[in-house]
Amino acid sequence: MLSRSPTPARHPALATLFLAALAMLAFAANSLLCRIALRQGSIDPASFGAIRLAAGAAALLLVMRVMRVQSRARSGKAGDWPAAAMLFLYVACFSFAYLRLAAGSGALILFGMVQLTMFAAGLAAGERFTARGWLGLALAAGGLVLLLLPGVAAPSLAGAALMAVAGVAWGVYSLRGRQSGEQRTDPLAATAGNFVRATPLALVLWIALRLASWPDGTARGHADARGLALALASGALTSGLGYVVWYAALPRLKALQAASVQLSVPLIAALGGVLLLDEAFTARLALAALAILGGIGLVLGGGRPTRPS
Repeated sequence: MLSRSPTPARHPALATLFLAALAMLAFAANSLLCRIALRQGSIDPASFGAIRLAAGAAALLLVMRVMRVQSRARSGKAGDWPAAAMLFLYVACFSFAYLRLAAGSGALILFGMVQLTMFAAGLAAGERFTARGWLGLALAAGGLVLLLLPGVAAPSLAGAALMAVAGVAWGVYSLRGRQSGEQRTDPLAATAGNFVRATPLALVLWIALRLASWPDGTARGHADARGLALALASGALTSGLGYVVWYAALPRLKALQAASVQLSVPLIAALGGVLLLDEAFTARLALAALAILGGIGLVLGGGRPTRPS
């Protein structure tokens, strides 16, 4: 007599992996859009951040209208101000930091602080890796260092501090996303609520900087058509919709797993640079890809975190 197939029991895990992979692709694409817009001077960072958040909020509200879930947003439970503040802090600090940092050193600082924040929260909550999980984490982190450290310039103190704050803010925002999912909050409504709340914060910063003068006397704000298009795409697609996918995956991941999987973003962004920006595909990049993806596989597969008895 044939045994019953175990495949259906694996569907939740496969769905989680798919959602996490899709979210990481969105985040990597967002990094590429930000890099192109800010480092080539198409738009100033305050304008980019404000447009990014406003476009994300508009896109998410439109999706909610199409899906007819407005009632959840009006219940007062969609998003919250602490999460919105972390979202704003991440967007603002990330944008300004990339004016002073190289892409490699910026990504290393950002995701290093994300990992430290989420690892600390996971360990404080009692999560523990098995030996295989720690091995996978070390392998993934080593691949990230191999990818980013060689050739990066020493970062400026101000840029490094801003990117470190952005990393902590993103780590806290991700942890709050896990809590929202565990409380059965609609991830679409929660993300839309956070973007709506964060947008006026970004507008206040934009107005303040427009009224003030830059220390070097340069223009207070600027944006060409290319910069506007990149900011809109970053907000509506890779930020707004990408965060919805991430919020949907987070409740199914432990904090240590969620932190580990984000190590893939700098790698995906580097591969995107190869395909879209004509950057060279080197042996170092290939080795880093094997290490990072193999390490994440160990963490999410055989090295799942547990709680001590």
